[in-house]
Amino acid sequence: MNQTDSSKKKEIWKSPISAQEIVNGSIKLSESRFGFESSDSKSANVYWIETRPLEGGRNVVVRCRDQVISDMFPASFNARSLVHEYGGGSYVVLANGKHYADETIAFVNYKDQRIYLSAKDKEPRALTGEGPFRYADLVHDKKRNRIICVMEILPEKGGEPQNVLASISLELDNAKACNKPEILYEGHDFFAFPRLSADGALLSFIGWEHPNMPWDESRLYLADLNNEKTMPVEIAGGADNSVYQPLFAPDGTLFFVDEESGFWNIYRIENPTACLTSKVIKSPVILKSAEFGLPLWVFADPTFAVAEDGKSLYSAYCEKGFWHLALLEYNTERNDYSFCKIDTPFTDIDYVSSSNSKIVMIAGAPNMVRSVVLFDPARKSFEILRAGSDLQIDNGYISVPQAIEFEGAHNELAHAFFYPPCNKDIDASSKSEKQPLIVRSHGGPTSASDAVLNLTYQFWTSRGFGVVDVNYGGSTGFGRKYRNRLLKNWGVVDMLDCRAAAQYLSDKGLADSERLIIAGGSAGGYTTLCALTFTDTFTAGCSYYGIGDLKALMNDTHKFESRYLDSLIGPYPECEELYFKRSPINFTEKLSCPVIFFQGLEDKVVPPSQAEQMVDALRQKKLTVAYLAYEGEQHGFRKAENIKRTLEGELYFYSLIFGLTLQEKIEPISVNF
Repeated sequence: MNQTDSSKKKEIWKSPISAQEIVNGSIKLSESRFGFESSDSKSANVYWIETRPLEGGRNVVVRCRDQVISDMFPASFNARSLVHEYGGGSYVVLANGKHYADETIAFVNYKDQRIYLSAKDKEPRALTGEGPFRYADLVHDKKRNRIICVMEILPEKGGEPQNVLASISLELDNAKACNKPEILYEGHDFFAFPRLSADGALLSFIGWEHPNMPWDESRLYLADLNNEKTMPVEIAGGADNSVYQPLFAPDGTLFFVDEESGFWNIYRIENPTACLTSKVIKSPVILKSAEFGLPLWVFADPTFAVAEDGKSLYSAYCEKGFWHLALLEYNTERNDYSFCKIDTPFTDIDYVSSSNSKIVMIAGAPNMVRSVVLFDPARKSFEILRAGSDLQIDNGYISVPQAIEFEGAHNELAHAFFYPPCNKDIDASSKSEKQPLIVRSHGGPTSASDAVLNLTYQFWTSRGFGVVDVNYGGSTGFGRKYRNRLLKNWGVVDMLDCRAAAQYLSDKGLADSERLIIAGGSAGGYTTLCALTFTDTFTAGCSYYGIGDLKALMNDTHKFESRYLDSLIGPYPECEELYFKRSPINFTEKLSCPVIFFQGLEDKVVPPSQAEQMVDALRQKKLTVAYLAYEGEQHGFRKAENIKRTLEGELYFYSLIFGLTLQEKIEPISVNF
């Protein structure tokens, strides 16, 4: 399908939400946690990471001390780990020690992937030397004055990196010395969540093997650090089960998330030391048809924390796509837990951490961007320490998401959040007209859409586009059964659920059936290209660093996801024919509508060749296609100028395709017609 007849030309609604304002005032927030009590502070300091588009996507560890927010290192440093390419757990706060004071942090520097020590207003110094190492999920072993972390050892030539648990001494011989990492435990394809008991005697961690992803099958291990030569003991998880976030309470109780019930629920082991020599006895803290854990895409994203009494827990949990907060209160007489939901204004919560009487987390809501939030249980109050954007938007331009359910692939129930067009300046007659709809397919694909203020979505809805963010079969937040709908069915269930969402809204008169768009990034880009190739529902599409060739992806992608397709498609080469049939690149003759592609040229997860092959094939067919590639960008765009260019370029593309008049000046993009 080509451009809409100019005689039917309409105007895109004029919006006060510009792409420039979005990037100017927006930061991404993650890894919130407490430091330690200090003599001159009323409470423990709070730390978090800010990803700043205006600084080229630099990750900065900041500290909030007595309501004063400050950076922990100068502009030449960037706290970002590349383990698994997605990173996480890129810093840890160190208690005062022999060679560091005033809550020094240790962090992974993006440029050289070395660990540095940094105290406020002091130049960071390298702890580790140069070498083929990457570090993530840092924890402080105070008893032995060292860091324990996940380490990736890059191969000198071809082959996969080796993943291990490593220790790095914090003892420094002289001002220029760098310490070598020592392998603590190895033998698993992947490691995550190394966590220490309060007395430093025990270490718990998660391990898993190819071809599993951590949410398919993973195991929880316990190691005796007083005798590091003994083998760790498996204590939870296993076949058709996955585990998440081990956490020791002050009294030694080990809490963790286990999927034995079909949902990620919290369990405990009261005397974990006994597990080293005898049978494991675990008991549920909570059994509920809700998710108390997350898919382990990034390291160190905790969903629960120990309360002030040392036994109760504060936990985030997800029901049907909405996140809530609860107190799991310990009853001494019954030796069990009661569930008490806490009223909050939030619908998205993670990175939960505690310090004595306070909780810190990253949280957002339909009318609030994700922010660093401090919760005081005694006062039942929530304080925003840092908002993810300082852009002030009148509520008359904010589209509030509506949770919808509809019949999706194979007659199964599917879920989505619908954002209707919203602009207080538009008269009622214009609002009653059917508007274009953008169907968003999230990445992962084992991820989820959330109901939180998304400025990018408001960019579209305030201009007269509806947006539906689809939690297609395979998404997390709805239990293992729903997630398993995608097993061997990637490129089918996700595609059909996205198509069903578009048809559902179109049938209800909430979208123009002749102006249905599908857009997605990474795995969502694959779903997008499948929908454009194998269905005739959509009239335009947008792929951000999407996948067109499954066989090429299997050969080119990084270790963490190198066997992901075994479960999503099938083992290779046994299922070679299926890989061919599910790859849009092999069926471009079926694709007949305009598509725009955006790609980072340093992407190691989905290499640029994926987009370039699709673009070349569509150009040869003389189809309407546009391609914007960015130097210096990896998987996902971090630089302000590229985020702005992508938003405006996509809008410009749709204005051409649908014959819509722009109400703002946008730099044109090159489009092949």
